[in-house]
Amino acid sequence: MTEELTVDIVFDAHAGIAEGPLWDERRQELVWTDIPGECVHFTDIGTAKDREVDVGTLVGCIVGRAGGGYAMGTTQEFWVADSDDLAHPEGKFPIVDDTLLRTNDGKCDAAGRFWAGTAAVDGRWGTGALYRFDADHSVNLVLPGVTCANGIGWSLGSETMYYVDTPTYRVDAFDFDAASGALSKRRIFARVEGGGRPDGLCVDSEGCIWVAIWLGWEVRRYAPDGRLLQTVKVPTAKASSCAFAGPDLDVLCITSASEGLTKAQRAAQPHAGAVFACSPGVQGLPAARFAG
Repeated sequence: MTEELTVDIVFDAHAGIAEGPLWDERRQELVWTDIPGECVHFTDIGTAKDREVDVGTLVGCIVGRAGGGYAMGTTQEFWVADSDDLAHPEGKFPIVDDTLLRTNDGKCDAAGRFWAGTAAVDGRWGTGALYRFDADHSVNLVLPGVTCANGIGWSLGSETMYYVDTPTYRVDAFDFDAASGALSKRRIFARVEGGGRPDGLCVDSEGCIWVAIWLGWEVRRYAPDGRLLQTVKVPTAKASSCAFAGPDLDVLCITSASEGLTKAQRAAQPHAGAVFACSPGVQGLPAARFAG
């Protein structure tokens, strides 16, 4: 029997789709996006003080830059910004030329390469892809035929990359070449059963994988061998992603969504779109920053 945890509300944002939570240790804030809200939030998880920055376009994910500022996956481009003026980046680098595709979740590997994928806004199958944005600002197609590119993370030694294409109902693993960023030997790491689909994920300091379960009302923790170890119950169906936060990286923050809920569902889930948190008794890992 797996251990079950519950959460508290950090910030009752009522976001459309809160995504891509990132602990920014320089600011000591949780940074996250609201995709349909076209904005990035900077949240103090201790006081719930929140600052919202309008980006002016759909924004699926955000990462810190090694030299300061941020990089983002927006509607159809990677943006790089030297400051908090996210709506006026210093560089825009095209990913796709298809108005029915948008970027979704993304993260940086230990070498500072920014990985993000795309999803069809009209739900078409197999039209998205996973991309790698390198330090020289080149955009590289890595994995085509994706429906909804989502959670991504790496094992402690970076020898394995974990990846979610949400409609497959599974978390996959690849052998990962840390030097080149090449992927090989795709296989199933864990199947998500019992309702819900895998969404965003993060890896903790013990090498375990935490996966938000969209339409599943929970986050699940898997051992490196794929065994289910823990579940974290959230009071809304659409858990979207998770990240460790706080000065000691010992607070698991969980984003969620309200978009698509009926009036009755919203009444039953008044905190849909909030950021939640719990203390699971394990620490996370510092977020890697984009090298470009």
